[in-house]
Amino acid sequence: MTDQVVFAGICKRYGTFSAVRDLNLGIKEGEFLTLLGPSGSGKTTTLRMLAGLEAATSGDILLAGRRVTDEVPEKRNIGLVFQNYALFPHMTVGQNVAFPLQMRRRKRPDIAREVDRVLEMTQLGPYKDRYPRQLSGGQQQRVALARAFVFDPSVLLMDEPLGALDRNLRDHMRLELKSLQERIGATVMYVTHDQDEALALSDRIGVMHQGVLQQTAPPGEIYERPVNSFVAKFLGQSVCLPAKRLERGKRSVLSVEGLDGRILVDAENDTCPDATGDFMIRPERFTLAAERPDTADVNAIRCKVETAVYLGAQVEVHLRAGAGAQVQVAVPAANAGDLAAGSGHWLTFRPSDGLYLRGV
Repeated sequence: MTDQVVFAGICKRYGTFSAVRDLNLGIKEGEFLTLLGPSGSGKTTTLRMLAGLEAATSGDILLAGRRVTDEVPEKRNIGLVFQNYALFPHMTVGQNVAFPLQMRRRKRPDIAREVDRVLEMTQLGPYKDRYPRQLSGGQQQRVALARAFVFDPSVLLMDEPLGALDRNLRDHMRLELKSLQERIGATVMYVTHDQDEALALSDRIGVMHQGVLQQTAPPGEIYERPVNSFVAKFLGQSVCLPAKRLERGKRSVLSVEGLDGRILVDAENDTCPDATGDFMIRPERFTLAAERPDTADVNAIRCKVETAVYLGAQVEVHLRAGAGAQVQVAVPAANAGDLAAGSGHWLTFRPSDGLYLRGV
């Protein structure tokens, strides 16, 4: 499958400040790629450069093999959906959706046919003659999507399109959005700081930090195999502590700040190029035990419960290790047992559960 979008060495500077630095990224035709990162990481600037709303300082942007770096937005055939939807309040749903086709001087019969097609696809047919103020937030979001889809853009760009919705509606619209994208086969670049959105929607996720693309990978890979401690901490919950490698072999032996003893990590999970880095493990990888395991193949840390928070299906347990580290563990509620504040437990995990990463 060919790349529909290519960023080749793209940089964006504002005076001496670099908002995006040496971005090299390809997005395949029909792919849903999410740029994820905190505010100021460069993700929205990247989207705006692709849309033509910002000019790149250097590098090239290609659409279907065509250089568009200096082209005006209207020549790029790109659909845009923003957080505020930007619907025209004085126009009906049908008129809002028809607007992009009118701007492209399409014939009236063609406009009517395409509007009806997209309204049916987005399940908005019954609302064709309503005004935006007469619609719910989720319906307005679908109108914005319909308007972006109606002229068959080569690429659809979305900047925090679900950010204005409440949580329940946002979860529902995720499913609708992914289903709609798969039905029409659109190439999507989606910008968000919401980890759950990125994991639920994306074919691939690109994590940005300080203008640099840190890692691009499918959701499962980027969650399980982050390339550095920033990616590990930003995507999902994690315990991430400064560490030093003492030995390297079939298993690396680490000294981890705040954890007692020597911590074992499988060699394939040691990706840190330096002797000092960060030890990372996901909370769901821990096991709480009343007794220390009778084996040298399992890491075991003595901890005391500080607090336990009941969350329905699971209990979020906050512990403190003897050497001072605070550790959060997710325990199934059915197996929680005695988690009273001050009670002692052994925190165990396998060498295959932890990662030794480059710190950022």
